[in-house]
Order: sequence, then C-alpha cells, then structure tokens
Amino acid sequence: MPNWVKVVFQPRWIALAVAALAFTALCWSVLAPWQLGKNSSTSHRNQAITDSVNAAPVPAAQLLGGRTAVPKDAEWRKVMLTGQYRADQQSLARLRNQDGKPAYEVLVPFAANDGATYLVDRGFVATPTGGVVPGFAPPPSGVVTIQARIRAPEQTDPARGPRTEGGYLQVFAIDPAAIGPAQGITLAPGYLNLSDDQPGGLDPVPLPMLDAGPYLSYGLQWLAFGIMAPLAIGYFVWAEVKRRREDKAVFDAGTADPSAPVDGAEVVEDAPEITPEAARAARLADRYGRRGQ
Repeated sequence: MPNWVKVVFQPRWIALAVAALAFTALCWSVLAPWQLGKNSSTSHRNQAITDSVNAAPVPAAQLLGGRTAVPKDAEWRKVMLTGQYRADQQSLARLRNQDGKPAYEVLVPFAANDGATYLVDRGFVATPTGGVVPGFAPPPSGVVTIQARIRAPEQTDPARGPRTEGGYLQVFAIDPAAIGPAQGITLAPGYLNLSDDQPGGLDPVPLPMLDAGPYLSYGLQWLAFGIMAPLAIGYFVWAEVKRRREDKAVFDAGTADPSAPVDGAEVVEDAPEITPEAARAARLADRYGRRGQ
C-alpha cells in the first residue's frame, strides 16, 4: 500500500477532512450567500434611492392602491396625496436613534381622498431625560397635500406588540398590520416618510447613506475560506507524507551499511597507538620539562 494512502486514512486526517468539507459547505451554502445577498439588497436600495431623487412624485394610489403589500420596486418612490391627518390617532415608534441620541418617531394616519388611509411618519422628536413622552406640535387640521416616500413595513416582534403608554399608542416596529388593528382602522400597506418642508412634518427621517457596505468583500472572503480549508488539509497531508519518506530514507541508509558514515558527518582518522614507553616518556617530560626549553 502506498505511503500516502496510509497517511490519508488515519482517523485524525479523516476527521480533519470531514470538518474541512463541512466548513466549505457552510461557507458556500450559507455564509457567502448571506453576505452577498445583503450586498445585493443594499445595492438595490441605493439604486432605488438614486432613481427616486430626480423622479417626479406620483399619486400614492398608483403604487399602493388595492395592494396588500408594498411592491418591491415601489419602496423609496416619491408619492403625493391629498387628504386629512387623523391627529387623534397618533402613535410613537420607540427606541429610535437620531444623530446618536434616543428619539421617537411620530406616526399618524392620513385619510386620503383616494379612499385609503396611509400611515405617515412625521419624523423625529427627541426623548427627554427619564424617557418620558415629549411634547410635539400636532399636525395641521383640514385638507392638505403632502409628499412622502414609500417605505416597506418593519417586522413586529410578537413579544413586543403595540401598547398604550403616556397617552399614546407606542410600538417597537412601524408595521401598519399591527398598528391599524390596535387603533381600529384599516391602513394601506407600508408607510410613508414625509419629505422635507411638508405640512405636519417634524424633524424628517433622512435618507440612508448610499454606501454599499462591506458585504461584498465579506462574501468573497467566505468563498475564499471555503476553498482554503480543504487545500490546507491537503498541504498538511503532503507535508506528513514527505516527512515520512525522508525518515524512511534515513532509516534505509542506516540499515544498509552500519559502518558507513552518516551524510554530513565528519570522518575522523584513527589516532596512533600509544606504547607504554611513549607514555612513560611523556610523563617524565611533563614532570621535569623538555631539554632545550
């Protein structure tokens, strides 16, 4: 049986090979697609925001009318609608961040002339010390026309549903499917972020930075790790086989001619034989010194 076969089929190398292949499968089927998928989503979002900057607003009903979910290509689109705020049904989104400081986002239903009621995000209000509900200006009464951007709903954690506190319905996620039933109204899918300088606006939620993030490089790194793991096992097996071959070569050379010098060892000539007379003369010379010195 070849020497490399004996090495490969050792239990430790089999275990390492199985672990390396499992790691490769994890990298290629889970970790890399996860990061590359996030990169794709971020790139799609950035492109949608870029396209919407110079696009004219369209009626909200054109994109959301009669739908139960926000179309994928509708998020971030600018829309316009005319109607009235329902100021008596405002709610607060908790645990928000505004320039690194805690804040609420103020939400209010907007009854549009197209017959639908939309959830509008008026913007931020800072959270005072102690976490009490801050005061903020009410939305205007009467009929107004507003412009906003469509946003997909956030996902509600079943353990953290809407609750009334401080005189307002408070939520952890901006989800019309959870807010509407809590207020006894039917809301259109998604919600609308008010644009700057709109009636009823507070401190508008800014657009996200158009940064692709590190997801592409992370995804490529996981692909590379998946390739490197089995290659590393192969290298270590090769090094083990090579070491064994070298050890066998040294052993074979030693058993073939035990008297032969080992490679690289210095050959020392036999010392001359010392007779008793020569030894006695050497002792006398050491004791009395040599003549002529």
